[in-house]
Amino acid sequence: MIEAGTVFVLKERERREKESDEEMKDDFQALVLNGDSQQLSSSRFSSLLASKDRDYLLSPTGAQVKICDLDGKIIGLYFGANWYPPCQNFTQALIGIYEQLKSCGCNFEIVYVSSDEDADAFNNYHACMRWLAIPFSDLETKKALNRKFDVEGIPCLVILQPNDNKDDETLRDGVELIHRYGVRAFPFTKERLQRLHEEEREKHEKQTLTSLLTNHDKDYLLGHPRPKQISLVQVPVASLIGKTVGLYFSAQWCHPCATFAPKLMSIYQKINQMLVEKGDEGFEVVFVSSDRDQDSFDSYFDTMPWLALPFGDPTVKDLAKHFDVNAIPCLVILGPDGKTVTRQGRNLINLYKENAYPFTDAKVEMLEKQMDEEAKSLPRQVCHSRHRHELTLVSEGNGGGPFICCDCDEQGSGWAYQCLECGYEVHPKCVAVGAAAAADRASSDNS
Repeated sequence: MIEAGTVFVLKERERREKESDEEMKDDFQALVLNGDSQQLSSSRFSSLLASKDRDYLLSPTGAQVKICDLDGKIIGLYFGANWYPPCQNFTQALIGIYEQLKSCGCNFEIVYVSSDEDADAFNNYHACMRWLAIPFSDLETKKALNRKFDVEGIPCLVILQPNDNKDDETLRDGVELIHRYGVRAFPFTKERLQRLHEEEREKHEKQTLTSLLTNHDKDYLLGHPRPKQISLVQVPVASLIGKTVGLYFSAQWCHPCATFAPKLMSIYQKINQMLVEKGDEGFEVVFVSSDRDQDSFDSYFDTMPWLALPFGDPTVKDLAKHFDVNAIPCLVILGPDGKTVTRQGRNLINLYKENAYPFTDAKVEMLEKQMDEEAKSLPRQVCHSRHRHELTLVSEGNGGGPFICCDCDEQGSGWAYQCLECGYEVHPKCVAVGAAAAADRASSDNS
């Protein structure tokens, strides 16, 4: 049974979300009915999207649509390709957003800028979309758009406003905005985004474990059966209040998750053993599943020692949006008060293992200083068994920075051994482990 305090929190959250939705509808109506957008000149649009012998775009059916028909609309230039899985996933999300905006009568249009491998691939992929496209054969226009907007990777969504006569009005992070806010990001103005940022900041400031992990129908998590029990047990969310909690976004099908999960399980056990010895509150982890079916969830959760949100719980999507989780595995750390400590739990576990607990800025700062001291005794150059070039010790201040270790495929930051010729980077600890393993093999061969 859900307690009265929980009901109040849920009703208050529902009221705020309803107000936000009403504000969004007002924005839509203001744009549609009051003509809030200024006209973008057809000459400017033509200079971006047309060529010497073409003044049209293609619809998904192949029909020609005049570029001047886009006057006065907010435009999204969608750079993508059929062969790239992240584009396939984003296209599906974008179709949903596009259809919702169109159903509200919003002056919004998307133009697809293709990186497909051939005309057949382009035609088949574009046919699944709802918006316009630059013809596949117009390579020069597509190259010019990529250069103008500094497109370094796909998917990429560039937003052009009707009064967009300055480059600083152009938004180049449309993919992130769609993932983060959905239709609420429209009309993609600085004022709208600033309001959303403020709402997000307030929501994070007011968050509690109860507001994050409960809803109208559920105020519990799933735990493993006790001895002589078969079914999973219900663990009240309230029992976690006062503990440091890790929200573990993961899935059985994800290869990086399969690599990180055993490491997290080991660290989880060590942290709790350390806390028991100190008589402190325990550390808990909650599995937030991205599995594709109940059987996958059940078999994956069965390998874990911690708690989980039920499979298919709507809270899963809410949490992914709230913490802007676009890739897994991801470990978000919540403090004893339910506030966010860090979204970089995975990175901290990889760097500092159980010593990262309780993951606070003060603890991380202390560990960084400790790492800096240890780095003073490390050799400046080393050879690594998995790379042919000599590696040089670097830090964030002299050529280093966040990286993915080429030895263990995990995140790293701070100090690293880097190949100055080709960019190969590894954790210092991975170099040490590799050297120790090589020494053991040599000793074994000699004996």
